Amino acid sequence: MQQKTNDPKIDKRLMGELIETLIQAAIDAQMLPARDSVYVRNRVMSLMSVEAVPNEISALESCTIADALDTLIAYAAKCNIIDDEIGHRDQFASKIMNCFLPPPSSIEAEFARRYEHSIEEATSYFYELSKNSQYIQTNRMKKNVHFNAPTPFGTIDLSINLSKPEKDPEVIKRERSQNVRSSYPSCLLCIENEGYEGRMGYPGRANHRVIQLLLEGEDWYFQYSPYLYYNEHSIVFSASHRPMQINQSTFKRLLAFTEQFPHYFIGSNADLPIVGGSILTHDHYQAGRYEFPMAKASDVFTFSLNQFKQINCSVLHWPLSVIRLRGGDRFEVADAANEVLQKWIMYSDEEASLMAYTGQERHNTITPIARRRNHLFELDLILRNNRTSTQHPLGIFHPHQDVHPIKKENIGLIEAMGLAILPPRLKGEFAVIRQYLLGYTKSVDPIHQEWAQRVKQTYGVFLNEAEANTVIQKETAKLFIKGLTDAGVFKNENAFKRFIDYIR
Repeated sequence: MQQKTNDPKIDKRLMGELIETLIQAAIDAQMLPARDSVYVRNRVMSLMSVEAVPNEISALESCTIADALDTLIAYAAKCNIIDDEIGHRDQFASKIMNCFLPPPSSIEAEFARRYEHSIEEATSYFYELSKNSQYIQTNRMKKNVHFNAPTPFGTIDLSINLSKPEKDPEVIKRERSQNVRSSYPSCLLCIENEGYEGRMGYPGRANHRVIQLLLEGEDWYFQYSPYLYYNEHSIVFSASHRPMQINQSTFKRLLAFTEQFPHYFIGSNADLPIVGGSILTHDHYQAGRYEFPMAKASDVFTFSLNQFKQINCSVLHWPLSVIRLRGGDRFEVADAANEVLQKWIMYSDEEASLMAYTGQERHNTITPIARRRNHLFELDLILRNNRTSTQHPLGIFHPHQDVHPIKKENIGLIEAMGLAILPPRLKGEFAVIRQYLLGYTKSVDPIHQEWAQRVKQTYGVFLNEAEANTVIQKETAKLFIKGLTDAGVFKNENAFKRFIDYIR
């Protein structure tokens, strides 16, 4: 990102006060030792293209790092130091916060020191650092709308995602016209992003830090997500830029991670399009300190695998088709999971509309999730199939058309576990539906008309906005569960039991 020539009318006293406010906020948050304040002040002044500020200035008022940074960035844009565009502002913010951060090796050393004392202390340290450095976008996440609702499968979590900024169409057009192409970094997950300044069309990562891990003899890295979907939402990615793949090594690595971090779950998106995640080009997992609704699911029935008598196996009461494996030996649990995977890859059931292959194209795969449950290793295997048809061009086992008013996108790892990530458009659309249910308007967006009308007929007249809002949330949860059910490969217990008999 190229900085602009600053405005000659810049108020250097105000600029100094804004920088001092950010520095004081970092000291208050115990992110910055007071001893380093002179160094950091000079580095930030350099970025602001200011050679000097008046002496004896002080912070304006006590505030958070996020608020102080936002104010400073806004002033930089006002003074023409940077373009007042979201991408430029974000890149500049990451460069400023990089001034407050130690190099990666120092952070890893501190993480390791704390890990020896307490595993939870180590992750808490890195989590707070990632928030304080504003790599985790704390202010933007406040915009998200969160709610939950009861369903036959327990209470489901739902979120309308409003934290990720949308680019201005003119900026997108300008990026395309300049046609900036680079293979560095190879993707948004690669280790080369650590400290990368960014460029047109590619986000700044100057304030990005990761922790190196060893999983089953391989180098992997641990970081937190810039947009948290749940508590301590983290990403674990391979040091090698290679495609996603679910195999026996995947199960071993997931379970090894839970041995190193027993207070975290970890899971992987599936490795095929439609049922996989948004990034299939780089092998990675998602982890965190959060109990998803699926983790609380009860057993429908239990069974045993002939080759793995020590493993407790069950089928979960969940809209997707899930097998849970429990055992005290993580290697045995991984071996049992691989046995299920290999047989599932080849499994077809015409009665259940399941085909393992179309020609040479494979359709069956698994979304795995690992956690520790006291002394046991627990591994959930969500059976997935990505076949399409004329009737269901987006996927036979994908949210069907009646669910599209709230969810048309793929069901990835997070949603498969019971946390709906709903599109931003729904905030405004739900407001119109609420007015419709209260009788203030006679129509809604055509995509919601049938659903809203059915809700109104079911519940009758609403007395107030709170009552209408509760019903909208409840009915949204029903639609989301319907979408998960659509994605489930077995629609009844008999079909599931046929597969269980096959894998025994």
